[in-house]
Amino acid sequence: MEKKTVLTGITTTGTPHIGNYLGAIKPAIDLSHGDTYNNFYFLADYHALIKCHDPERVAQSTREIAATWLALGLDTDRATFYRQTDVPEITELTWILTCMCSKGLMNRAHAYKASVDANRDAGNADLDDGVTMGLFSYPILMAADILMFNADLIPVGKDQIQHIEMARDVAGRFNHTYRPLFTQPEAVVDEQTQLIPGLDGRKMSKSYNNTIPLFSSADELYKLIKQIKTDTRTPGEPKDPDNSTIFQLYSCFANEQERLAMRQQFENGIGWGDAKKELFEFLDSKLSAPRVLYNELMNDLGSVEEVLLKGAEKARGVAAPMMEQVRIAAGIRPLTYVAEAKSEEKQKKEKSADAIARAEEGRRRGILMQLKPLLAQVEAADDKASVAQTIVAEKIAEVEGLKKKAKQKAQNELDILQEELATYL
Repeated sequence: MEKKTVLTGITTTGTPHIGNYLGAIKPAIDLSHGDTYNNFYFLADYHALIKCHDPERVAQSTREIAATWLALGLDTDRATFYRQTDVPEITELTWILTCMCSKGLMNRAHAYKASVDANRDAGNADLDDGVTMGLFSYPILMAADILMFNADLIPVGKDQIQHIEMARDVAGRFNHTYRPLFTQPEAVVDEQTQLIPGLDGRKMSKSYNNTIPLFSSADELYKLIKQIKTDTRTPGEPKDPDNSTIFQLYSCFANEQERLAMRQQFENGIGWGDAKKELFEFLDSKLSAPRVLYNELMNDLGSVEEVLLKGAEKARGVAAPMMEQVRIAAGIRPLTYVAEAKSEEKQKKEKSADAIARAEEGRRRGILMQLKPLLAQVEAADDKASVAQTIVAEKIAEVEGLKKKAKQKAQNELDILQEELATYL
């Protein structure tokens, strides 16, 4: 059974935080240690340019995210780990897919509609004010990321499901217009990862500025955890763990036994200060070892770059032949290219000619097989005739010899008689 392909990427616009780790990085790294799937993981640095025009931020984020994946144990021998911008075939495919995508489809994209709505609410006469073509059409770039490697499963948040549906739509249009080259991808949504809260209780996100950086120092980690919003319940009062950001973050890293123990402390009325301290100590114990490795990698970016270039080579090993098929299908071909259909027709004609030739050869051999006994008889008759001719020749020679001897004898006798007659005369 052919393995399915899983693909995911992280946009390089910020420092990796606990939400990134739990929602995307950890599940992907777990998959990289098995043989169930083909895994493609990338740094989405082209996507970063859609909203972020700070080059230093994009560059620093790229370093941090790459080092984070490696520090957390990504197996780059099993998974293909690459930087989006190191695979030029992706942007080439983006253009071809752009030519297949209707503007109406892009008009319905959530990010574009949100910008239009914001302009409308602000009373801006230009509803497209501030909307770049990158923002408008970035779902096509996302489709190219996915379709280039014919990914089957795309782990995403609920807000990204629409983009997977758009990728399916564009893939279907291409397949129908040209040839069926692209797999229809499927969104995979883990409901648990959608519930990771930030410091203010909302979903942890760079957009809300409520994140906890994954590899912040111990002091910074404790400082951030102390900022988590809580209710006004005093120590000794039972707390509701299911509505607590502290408990939810704790649960994301804990096993079942640890979760039950922490839940019991909430029900027994643990103070918020003590709860925050326990969360800090627990997270710090989980993150301290990979934090050390992360800092080492950030001080040895040359080795990280080598890993990315090696991954890009692997990725292009898949992307380049795929892009060649896409070009050929769309008519971007060498002048000497022979269409596959014509080539197949030519091969059929050649096969047909070969079949006729083989049939003729078979008939010729059949006729020869039938003539073989007759030829053998003729050869035997020829042999007999030759023997008879030899015998006749020998008999004629023998008769001629006898005739010659008899003639000579008669001549000798005549000569003797003539000599005797001469004597008497």
